[in-house]
Amino acid sequence: MRFRLDDQQRDFAASLHAMLTAAGTPSVIRDWSRGDPAGGRALWSRIAQAGVFALAVPEEYEGLGPRPVEVAVAFVELGRHAVPGPLVETVTAAALLARTPHAKRFLPGIAAGETMATLAYDGVPALDGDVATLHLSLSADGLRLAPGAGPVRTGLDPARRLTALLPGGELLTPAPASPLLWARLATAAQALGVGLTLLERTVAHVGRRTQFGVPIGSFQAVKHRLADAKIALEFARPLVLGAALTMTAADVAAAKVSACEAAYTTARAALHLHGALGYTAEHDLSLWLTKAQSLRHSWGTPQACRTTVLDTA
Repeated sequence: MRFRLDDQQRDFAASLHAMLTAAGTPSVIRDWSRGDPAGGRALWSRIAQAGVFALAVPEEYEGLGPRPVEVAVAFVELGRHAVPGPLVETVTAAALLARTPHAKRFLPGIAAGETMATLAYDGVPALDGDVATLHLSLSADGLRLAPGAGPVRTGLDPARRLTALLPGGELLTPAPASPLLWARLATAAQALGVGLTLLERTVAHVGRRTQFGVPIGSFQAVKHRLADAKIALEFARPLVLGAALTMTAADVAAAKVSACEAAYTTARAALHLHGALGYTAEHDLSLWLTKAQSLRHSWGTPQACRTTVLDTA
């Protein structure tokens, strides 16, 4: 199995990275958290223009896909920059709607970035239901078009604004097979990107901060902590790309466990090595720290994903 990205995929990642760097995502994230989505909506349009959402939409519905490897590549970059919004939910909605008679009704808007979708699964609150323009509810009953969303509440990550979707609504299709594949793959890739940024920022920090007249990055204990994080992330990377190639339940679940646990390990190291700075919401590091922990339990806890791997082995 080939895990190395080709030149076109690397160029795609580089162009996304450059665009998101120029966008100044920390200010976008903070505005989004406060309930001001204007900057986030503008960034969403630019991400759509780059073709990210079209990668999950079949070509017959004005998309470029389905291309799960390229989706994984894109979501690593989205995670690197902690982009807010129902990104995972939108590509998952595209994958689910492509299997329904309603594909032509919804997918062109998703591909173009005109439709921002959110999805509640089995009673779990939906992400950013107050901002999304398409509300979907997935349960054993099937995939439904929800009539709207309830009040907003936030958890650990203030940029992840949760809403309960209103019951009822049009039944679009009976429960699809493997509904979590795309959600778990995109979440795994996003978590990998979050972990890579946490590691990068922490390496830079320990190179600047000094104790006893030398950078703390020269201390053996600090080197070991960062090496453990680096190894965890690099082991997760081929699992994410391999899962994107096979798109099997076991591979995707294994990728999600590996990437999310690697990001969480890196977040703990980053928090520790930044000292008191890491605990402050005013420091940009917090935007990635909270996301690493929240993604760990999104679309399947570590235990649920391990169970999927064991059950399908």
